[in-house]
Amino acid sequence: MMRILKWMVLLFVSLVVFVVSVDLYISKQAQEHLYSHIKEVPAKKAALVLGTAKYVSRGKKNYFYVYRIRAAVALWKAGKVRAIVVSGDNGTKYYDETTTMQKDLIRAGVPKKYISLDYAGFRTLDSVVRAEAIFNLEDYIIVSQKFHLERALFLAQAKGQKAIGFVAKDIAGTAAAYRMKAREYLARAKAFLDVYVLHTEPKFYGKKERVRYR
Repeated sequence: MMRILKWMVLLFVSLVVFVVSVDLYISKQAQEHLYSHIKEVPAKKAALVLGTAKYVSRGKKNYFYVYRIRAAVALWKAGKVRAIVVSGDNGTKYYDETTTMQKDLIRAGVPKKYISLDYAGFRTLDSVVRAEAIFNLEDYIIVSQKFHLERALFLAQAKGQKAIGFVAKDIAGTAAAYRMKAREYLARAKAFLDVYVLHTEPKFYGKKERVRYR
């Protein structure tokens, strides 16, 4: 019994060390590719906006979503990008992140013809891989919150892409932020395994899509 307990403790400690190590590695690798101020962001052909739900429980606004849209609009209005690809989950006819993002970008002044929709961005890995495979993006700007961007950039770099990240405003100190941070530890561990062990592919590929640039 004691031997089994020791092995369980050793396994748990090893798991914790692995998760923490991956978290630190991904954060460090992304640092030189992150930009928080619009004036400092190098101009690229396109931005990839990573999707999330517009609303949380009871119809409350999801500010992770709100700030990603604002960040994308800021890039557009500053002339930092000439097209925007929105990538999100459209798993059912009742849930469509991409069309929602498109509509809000249009309301904010981005012309519809310069917004491309990736309906199969079910995971960050899917969005990043499909950015190049389907939309021919290699050297582009990813838009999300810092915790999410770091993982997205890790995936992009692992796939040989030259992506940089524009940091959308966070909602630090809130319960939602703490929940997302806790989930991110596991998501990063999974991303590491997806790249180096499992060699995970997107759920869907499909035909090439033409991105229209202004």
